[in-house]
Amino acid sequence: MPHEPAAKSQETAPDFRHVDTWIFDLDNTLYPASSDLFAQIDAKMTSYVQALSGLGWDEARALQKTYYREHGTTLNGLMRNHGVDPDEFLGFVHDIDVAVLMPDADLKTAIAGLPGRRYIFTNGCRDHASRVLKQLDLTELFDAIWDIRSVDYRPKPDPSGYRRMLDDHAVQPARSAMFEDSARNLVPAHDLGITTVWLKNGSLWSKQGPEHPKPEARHIHYEIDDLARFLHTIRI
Repeated sequence: MPHEPAAKSQETAPDFRHVDTWIFDLDNTLYPASSDLFAQIDAKMTSYVQALSGLGWDEARALQKTYYREHGTTLNGLMRNHGVDPDEFLGFVHDIDVAVLMPDADLKTAIAGLPGRRYIFTNGCRDHASRVLKQLDLTELFDAIWDIRSVDYRPKPDPSGYRRMLDDHAVQPARSAMFEDSARNLVPAHDLGITTVWLKNGSLWSKQGPEHPKPEARHIHYEIDDLARFLHTIRI
């Protein structure tokens, strides 16, 4: 009798036994949005736009957000409208203090226990992702980092970037799961047949970005608020 509740819990736990490829967003997904790490990046982007355009801070910030909405990333807007060197931009905006992040041993254990391959899929750059993973003590758990350069500057939620990464790494969508704090980025994943998990952390950043695609309930297979806890409960 004492074991019956546990057995019932396992029977009703989310079933991920079909998954052998695990795809994780980086910022505000593998660390708490409350760390405000991305706020540092956001401020640096505004500073870059301000220096480039000669606008005041508020005007530069408004232009930055316009480019983000219309082009998927501020960088794409700057490249298309101003011919900005992407390496220069990425180096500047990601020169931030990652010491605000603290390793989470519970999350590390949960990710380490996932069978198969594990990837980072970020609209940021590889150098930034590597620094964050090192600070979080998660570096050795991931097989590769898919960054903005990997997808030829076609950021999430552009479906072409997803398809390219799946093809390049011989990933079967039906055997994959994707974890994101931006629900819109899960729409293309769902349409490709990937199991989708939305980390609803309430962050300002997850609510910004392109107006399309618009996520609906059918695009989200699981909605969670604690990544480590969820990973510890799933069937694998």
